[in-house]
Amino acid sequence: MKGTVLGGVLLIVVGVLMLAYQGITYTQNKKVIDLGPIQATTKTEKHIPLPPILGIAAVAGGVLLLVAGRRQA
Repeated sequence: MKGTVLGGVLLIVVGVLMLAYQGITYTQNKKVIDLGPIQATTKTEKHIPLPPILGIAAVAGGVLLLVAGRRQA
């Protein structure tokens, strides 16, 4: 029972975070020039979008796990 309830709460939290942030952003450093002591780099910001349906599915799955965990008790 406790594992089911804990999994449900965890899925709800992850789903809400996915809906709030709607993607993952990260910065990538790339060397452009490397001539001995002289170096030039560029920073590129990349974004990985997360569809809202994944967040909704995670929240719904978490609610279902919570209900299933409560019924077992």
